[in-house]
Amino acid sequence: MGVVVDPGVPPEVAGLLRANAALLSRVRNGYVPPPVVRPSQRRSPSSALLLAATPVVVALMAVLLASPAAPAGFVLLGTYVFIVLVKIASMNEVHEDDRPRERGVYEQARWYDGRYLLPEDFDPEAAHVLVRAQRAIGSVLRSHVNAEGLLDDARNAVMLPAQEWEIARLLAKLSALRLEHKELLARGIAPEVASVIEPLERALANSEAAVVARVEALERYARHVAEAERAYHARGQIEELRSRLPRYEELLAEAGADGLAVAEIERLAHDADVLERTLRRSVESAHDAFRYLEG
Repeated sequence: MGVVVDPGVPPEVAGLLRANAALLSRVRNGYVPPPVVRPSQRRSPSSALLLAATPVVVALMAVLLASPAAPAGFVLLGTYVFIVLVKIASMNEVHEDDRPRERGVYEQARWYDGRYLLPEDFDPEAAHVLVRAQRAIGSVLRSHVNAEGLLDDARNAVMLPAQEWEIARLLAKLSALRLEHKELLARGIAPEVASVIEPLERALANSEAAVVARVEALERYARHVAEAERAYHARGQIEELRSRLPRYEELLAEAGADGLAVAEIERLAHDADVLERTLRRSVESAHDAFRYLEG
């Protein structure tokens, strides 16, 4: 199911939020990533110690090289140069640091608070309904008939994500109220309060039914689109076969059997016409279902 984001959130931010559900959960529970410190602002104790020791080591090497203990000076020089080179390499090594990413997600999460929903915002019943809606919307948006503009692809691209967000928002609110209601019942209900409980439960049930009706409308639309999709693919296959007919006709003519193919060719042409009409009807039915969603 993942993170559901208000379609009004910029796409790059929405993608960032969807890719970091676990981190968003931690942020909601109070986690605050540490501020990002630039590498130039960090200096390890070993680096400072190495820098401070350099003049002493250089002076010692100069003394040793000018004395009978020159071999020891060369050993010390080689050792020190090796240490310096290793330290430089470690300073230049690129370390994977999650803090900049976490801080970026944290800041966007605070800025767009209330405009995204996490999986834990939905109880199991609500999550099931939301997945149904997302499946229907995804099948429409991924269809070839939508990509080819046979449906109103521009309106689909705007309205269907808006439908997903609105359904998710209502389901999250319904989940929160159901949880509060269950906790209230678990504490025990006084007789004086029992008369109020039934209308509240009816309100929850009616709200859920209204959301489910919206999801069912999306599913009907998706079924109409699926019918159009099947007709679209079948039409494409028929057109491909029709484009090959001249080669078959030529072969049959050369073989002296062209009369045998007349009925099959006529049937193929008829099938293409039927599929064209079927595709048209399927697209019209999808448009009708779309108008129902708008209402």
